[in-house]
Amino acid sequence: MEFNYNDGGRAKYFKGKTGDCVTRAIAIATEKDYLEVYNIINELAKKEKITEKKKKKSNARTGVYKDTYKKYLESLGWKWYPCMRIGSGCTTHLCKEELPNGTIICRLSRHLVCVKDGVINDTYDCSRGETRCVYGYFKKF
Repeated sequence: MEFNYNDGGRAKYFKGKTGDCVTRAIAIATEKDYLEVYNIINELAKKEKITEKKKKKSNARTGVYKDTYKKYLESLGWKWYPCMRIGSGCTTHLCKEELPNGTIICRLSRHLVCVKDGVINDTYDCSRGETRCVYGYFKKF
């Protein structure tokens, strides 16, 4: 799968590396300004509740819970398409032939990535040689 280095515009606002894959993937896929996405995610995070499972709130720079980014993407008109079911094993990999055309945001283990027409747009090639399992993806409808 082809790879295109893309930080989603983060370098314009921040230096260094961080765990901002959710912010980056959404900024790239929606073509919104990185800081706008960053600020919206942090606003949504303020409404999260701390629980036994969620010991801290989401943060656009260091990690976002899936309920929070799902709510944001759905508000923008994106729909979730699951690729796995409980007990099904991996059925879809991060490879061009197994994913739909167009712009999608793939959910992988501990990572979100924007794929545009079969090209990974991220700060590194996260495909693991096209063997990485895709749990599902968001696509604008």
